[in-house]
Amino acid sequence: MFALAAVAAAGIASAQANPKWVPLNGNHATQAQAPAPAVAAQVQYAPTVAPQTSQAVRFLPAGTIVSLTPLEQLTSKHMREGERHQFIVVNDVMDNGIVVIPRGSPATAVVTMQTGRAVGGKSGKFDVTFENVTANGVNFPLSGVHRQEGKGNTLGALFGSIIISGHSAVMLPGEIVTAFVKERTAY
Repeated sequence: MFALAAVAAAGIASAQANPKWVPLNGNHATQAQAPAPAVAAQVQYAPTVAPQTSQAVRFLPAGTIVSLTPLEQLTSKHMREGERHQFIVVNDVMDNGIVVIPRGSPATAVVTMQTGRAVGGKSGKFDVTFENVTANGVNFPLSGVHRQEGKGNTLGALFGSIIISGHSAVMLPGEIVTAFVKERTAY
């Protein structure tokens, strides 16, 4: 039995060392390959690491222009200092081809100065200071002040009449005002 095993082993070694040519369709010959010896494969398992999905954080620069319009009529006749009023973004604010603040995003402004119309032809005035705009879950702080003045009554001022007064300051929806992004903000 030992001799039979030795002959079989010698035959495998000979086949590996001397490949045979096998005819194909009688015209061409190819080299026949001996079967590869079975080798016990060692399998190593490495810990699987999830691919990193880190997106680069982008920033909207300070000083970026934001065009706004009020949602309702604002008038110096019916407002007080400290009141907050809602504005909306008129045009998309873009950064490197990406819409960061889409039009229609809500913004807030606070009345920081208000005077009513006065005798002698003086008109009413008010200032609104922009606070922030919210877009895609990000709060962008704003800076900028807009002053709205009513028309004065120069005829009353010329004659010094105490019964003629100026007009209230009025800002209507659709009137576009400008604010700026106050600080560099991640989006």
